[in-house]
Amino acid sequence: MQSHSTERAALPALTLAALGVVYGDIGTSPLYALKECFNPESPHSLTATPEHVLGVLSLMFWSLVMIVSVKYLGFVMRADNKGEGGILALLSLAFPERDKPNRSRAILIGCGVFGAALLYGDGMITPAISVLSAVEGLSVATKVFDGFIEPITVVILIGLFCIQRLGTGRVGKMFGPVMIVWFAVLVLLGLKGILMQPAVVAAINPWHGLHLLFTAGYQGFVVIGSVFLVVTGGEALYADMGHFGVRPIRLAWFALVLPALFINYLGQGALLLTNPKAVENPFYLLAPASPWALYPLVILSTAATVIASQALISGAYSLTMHAIQLGYLPRMVIRHTSSAERGQIYMPHVNWALMLACIGLVLGFKNSSNLAAAYGIAVTLTMLVTTMLFFFAARRLWNWPRKRAMALCGVFLAVELAFFASNLIKVAHGGWFPLVVGAGIFTVMATWKTGRRLVWERMQNATLPRDLFFADIEANPPQRVSGTAIFMAGNPNGTPVALLHNLKHNKILHQRNILLTIVTDEVAHVPAAERVQVEQLPCGFQRLVGRYGFMEEPNILQLLKDAP
Repeated sequence: MQSHSTERAALPALTLAALGVVYGDIGTSPLYALKECFNPESPHSLTATPEHVLGVLSLMFWSLVMIVSVKYLGFVMRADNKGEGGILALLSLAFPERDKPNRSRAILIGCGVFGAALLYGDGMITPAISVLSAVEGLSVATKVFDGFIEPITVVILIGLFCIQRLGTGRVGKMFGPVMIVWFAVLVLLGLKGILMQPAVVAAINPWHGLHLLFTAGYQGFVVIGSVFLVVTGGEALYADMGHFGVRPIRLAWFALVLPALFINYLGQGALLLTNPKAVENPFYLLAPASPWALYPLVILSTAATVIASQALISGAYSLTMHAIQLGYLPRMVIRHTSSAERGQIYMPHVNWALMLACIGLVLGFKNSSNLAAAYGIAVTLTMLVTTMLFFFAARRLWNWPRKRAMALCGVFLAVELAFFASNLIKVAHGGWFPLVVGAGIFTVMATWKTGRRLVWERMQNATLPRDLFFADIEANPPQRVSGTAIFMAGNPNGTPVALLHNLKHNKILHQRNILLTIVTDEVAHVPAAERVQVEQLPCGFQRLVGRYGFMEEPNILQLLKDAP
């Protein structure tokens, strides 16, 4: 009873925090999503006729409902790994390493790892397109800044990445309140547009979306790739589930985020119905024309996009740490920026690589419209992989019949394959970038995992079995010295090479010897009661096994203190 009341008391605070972290990416999509659907300079756009505007708005609304509300919030987030989410967590649920290896399993695991690798491409594009689209609002207010949009964006990005080493604990407390203001402004701007043209509300009817797809021909097909921009960031809901829990994320979505997003999209659509020339930048043109309104809106938009970027950067750190713990990447420097929150980390190598990539994207693509052409294909692939993994996880976790799992996942796949097919057209216009990044990182991850397995197998064959070692010690006892020696043992049933070398060269053995093995389990967190396992061995030896989840960083000193 007390735990339920505690959860209820914490719900508002967690919901506020989720607004600042989980919904930053998807919450800033109004800056560019509808604009790209009707951008006259884009080969993937439509003309802003009333039929097209209502059709696109209808597709946007039902995409948000199908992908975010139904798929992620309704089903995928039920598949949690001890409370944690994300594609690697789902992969470990669908295909535990204890399963017997086979070709089909290996292919699907490869798809899961590739989906994780693609998230790095998303992490590079999101800060670039979000901040750039926000700063472009200056061009709506005045033409004075036309030549300075890129430099201002680069300066903001450099500042964002430079402060990462300080940690985001203090700044992060402001994320939620800022995003509440942001979503409130989205609602106000949207209502302003709807009042100009109330007929736009008819876009909720799915018939308008279907009519567009059936009558607009090829352009109706390619515009789906731009419609998909409204759901980019949807995968963050599942990835950040462990930080906030399912209830706060659901509450924030249905109570504020979904209504605010669609009201704003309706407002932008109403503006286009009234003035088709507003396709230049419908979001900013919804605001009053006074600089006193536009400049604060640009500042708020920039703050919101920085928050969205921060969520992606932190997500890249977490994803890298998970991959390291699961053996897919080599170890890197990980610095904890908070003594209270273990999830707040800073990884210098990842940080500077992301910064250089973001700056390169801004300078290379020049504006948010060009970047939008590169955005989406990596996310669609990640969502497709998530759906496939969910099929196997549902069968394993809940014993769903094959037909039931196929029926549900088939609906999701049909929608996502349509998005993917439309986004394929973007490959020649910049969509190749996240694919190249994902392929490169996937190659590194697959190579490292295979190499670790081969090294492990070779060590297994070369390691002296413990029984033979202890028999030799008892038959030929070496000289003993006082003290305790600790030897890392990758193979819990073998004898560490360092121990054998110590005996061979120094001819001594300590009075107490600990064979320490660190095991990374396929769960996110290991309970404290199951952390340490101690086994007494012959000849003054102990075997100490420390178990950690893939979201935890081993603390050897604390482990030794906790050992009985």
